[in-house]
Amino acid sequence: MSLTREQPPRATSRASGWPVRHTPRWVLLAGAALLVIAIAVALVHKPTQGERASDLRGVLQDLTADIGSCAGGVGESLTALHQVQAQGGRNATDVRLGISLAQQGAANCAPVNNELIDDLENYQIPESLYSFRLIPVVPALVTWAAPDAERVETDVARLLSATTPQAKSQAQAALTHALAVLDVQRSKVYGPLDKAIKALGLHSSPPTLPG
Repeated sequence: MSLTREQPPRATSRASGWPVRHTPRWVLLAGAALLVIAIAVALVHKPTQGERASDLRGVLQDLTADIGSCAGGVGESLTALHQVQAQGGRNATDVRLGISLAQQGAANCAPVNNELIDDLENYQIPESLYSFRLIPVVPALVTWAAPDAERVETDVARLLSATTPQAKSQAQAALTHALAVLDVQRSKVYGPLDKAIKALGLHSSPPTLPG
């Protein structure tokens, strides 16, 4: 009779590897609490008068720099026109110069030709100044340049180029209307900025917008 030997039970194999450490729950709770506190502080923080004044100075500087080349061209072309008209249009050199200035100025007020005007279209007013309702000022300033200032300078060039009384009369009427539109648009820029400047007690001015 043969004896059978019972096989010893096999040990169950276990997967080997590094032990996984779990982040303690109190660390997660503490992190969440800090995040909530940070958000709450950001929401309740109100900029000081000095901070808002500094932000407004920056806005005025930026707007003045971006609109400067266009606005300068408007002033130059209108000055040239007035000089020609004061001389009775007898100086051909001044007439040609005025036409050239007006044509160049009109092109320089177009966003496609002027990177500063193009940048102005994407300019963001700081949140600290939202209570002054300055957000519409930026699109109003862009509109002042294009198409309003463009149209003024185009009409200046037409008026200087006119050779008959009828053509001069029509060009003058068009320019008068364009200047009136430019005045209305300027008020949309100056109104909110003037109120903010006065409220914050700044010794500053809005961008110079001739016309």
